[in-house]
Amino acid sequence: MSVPSPVGNVMITAARAAGRSLARDFYEIEHLQVSENAPLEFVNRANLRAEEIILNNLNKARPGYGFEMKEQGYIKGTDKTNKFIVDALDGKLNFLHGQPHFAVSIALEREGKILTGVVYDVIRNELIWAERGRGAWIDRRKLSVSGRKSLKFATLATAVTQQGIAEPVSRLLWNELACIVPACAVLRRNGSVSLDLAYVAAGRLDGFWGRDLFSCSLATGIVLIEEAGGLLHCYKDEVLLKFAKIVASNEYLSAPLHSKLEYASSLTANA
Repeated sequence: MSVPSPVGNVMITAARAAGRSLARDFYEIEHLQVSENAPLEFVNRANLRAEEIILNNLNKARPGYGFEMKEQGYIKGTDKTNKFIVDALDGKLNFLHGQPHFAVSIALEREGKILTGVVYDVIRNELIWAERGRGAWIDRRKLSVSGRKSLKFATLATAVTQQGIAEPVSRLLWNELACIVPACAVLRRNGSVSLDLAYVAAGRLDGFWGRDLFSCSLATGIVLIEEAGGLLHCYKDEVLLKFAKIVASNEYLSAPLHSKLEYASSLTANA
């Protein structure tokens, strides 16, 4: 069994500490349905508290490292080679609605490369982590992506959304769904990108794709999937260049999944 490096242990400790705070807040959310805005304001405060816990823990253990945080943005450090990338509450909408599927996500980037990733599934108390050269793990169990070879038997997940997006993007997303749904066994939208990518690494999902996602939610998935033997690609869309696509899967499903998405792009371009 591999064990985390010292900095990996620091990140795990920070993730668990933030998770304890989020768990306490999560069980209070159901009592706050007195107005439309009260639950959202409560969740925003819970998110910021979790970020502060992570920031304080990591700053104490690794002073000088920089931070990229989903809520507080960039915090420059004196050490220009190391940066923590943090999503303290990935699955905010799930949290808001009392759905127990959300996570704390922390990654370490060194000289532009993700070295360590930690995803803590708060309610399940499941710690998923990976480091370059040490593999990907759920607690003490080594992870490997699925061996599924055909899309028609595959369980996939996506992070596409229809809310607040322009019509050309909406049309592209519908084309993607129209191409993918008939081709796979199951398509899910779980509401937490870091957990979706961790589940691909664990073989619980066979593949994932999303578009225009926060780097704070994606960073951990890069090292998790690669250390679990999978493939993760990020590239700009051929039709809507500013909307980058993320595609993660095993080696067998990567090409057919890319092919379906490219065909959806061509349908949109020619519409």
